[in-house]
Order: sequence, then C-alpha cells, then structure tokens
Amino acid sequence: MSSLKEFQCEICGIVTDNPIHWFVIECGDQKLAVIKWDLTAANSPTARHFCGEAHAQVYISRWFESICAPTQTHLQGLLDRFNRSQGFHARVGRTLLSAAFD
Repeated sequence: MSSLKEFQCEICGIVTDNPIHWFVIECGDQKLAVIKWDLTAANSPTARHFCGEAHAQVYISRWFESICAPTQTHLQGLLDRFNRSQGFHARVGRTLLSAAFD
C-alpha cells in the first residue's frame, strides 16, 4: 500500500498529488537553484514548490529583491557618512568665505 504525497504551491496555495509542470526551488542567502519537478528534490527539507513557471518566476523575483535590497543598517551607514561629509563641506565653505573677506 502506498500513500500519495501532496505538494502546495508557495505562491497560490494550490495543492496537488500529481505535480505535472511544477518546479522545485532550493535556495539560501547566496544561492538559488531551479529544478524541473523531481520527487527527490521536492522532498528535500529546503525545497519550495511551484505550480508552474510563472509562480516560480514570482518567487525568484522576490528572492532577488530580498538579496539586492540594502539592509536598514547599510542605509543608516550611508546616511551617517553623507551627514558627516556635509558637515565637512560646510566647514570648508565657511573657512573659504572667511578667508575671502579677511
């Protein structure tokens, strides 16, 4: 007696026990792999399941956005550097102005 395993699409939530034209995506912070449906890959604990190419593409786009988007810490560091440089340029400007009128 065998039992069928059901898989759910990560995007739309549709469930099937017959995943024809489905894709498996395995990913982490630095790597993403797209695999044509393979039961062994689908049963991996890191596998994500998608009911078709369009939903696999949605996930890939979201993955790129999460990887490529700067973190809040990075943005704060850029803002801090900008503010420090503005202070430097303002001091240089005041020094040049005062020297011009001396």
